Amino acid sequence: MTATDPALTALAQGWCALSLLHGKIEAHVERALQAKHGLSVREYSLLDVLNRQHDGEGGHLQMKQVADAVVLSQSATTRLVTRLEERGLLGRYLCPTDRRGIYTEVTEDGAKLLAEARPTNDTALRESLDEAAKNPELAPLVKAVEAVRTPA
Repeated sequence: MTATDPALTALAQGWCALSLLHGKIEAHVERALQAKHGLSVREYSLLDVLNRQHDGEGGHLQMKQVADAVVLSQSATTRLVTRLEERGLLGRYLCPTDRRGIYTEVTEDGAKLLAEARPTNDTALRESLDEAAKNPELAPLVKAVEAVRTPA
């Protein structure tokens, strides 16, 4: 294979299209969340992930798991948690079974803001996908995104 191999060129074009779709979606959703709720996409994602925690086995996430879920480094996630904690949207507490572990949970104010922001996020996401579907290069990727279902 060479750098000009058609298979590699197609792969690079596919990656560029995926990156373009992601960028368009994230920018549109970011503008909507910032304008209506004062939240970034990352902040919304973090609140959403942490709000899905539960008291059952494996229901609370360690910081590395949270970082993986919001696609940030562990240090960037910790800084984001600290900012949202300072805003009163998150709280931290010691793990009851391992005093070395610290968990993060969504506060009542955080849950309220998340509930208010969810329709904005969902609408902006839908708008972004609908707009991208008009682009023949992005349309197959939009279909792929729409076909993904979360396991039950």
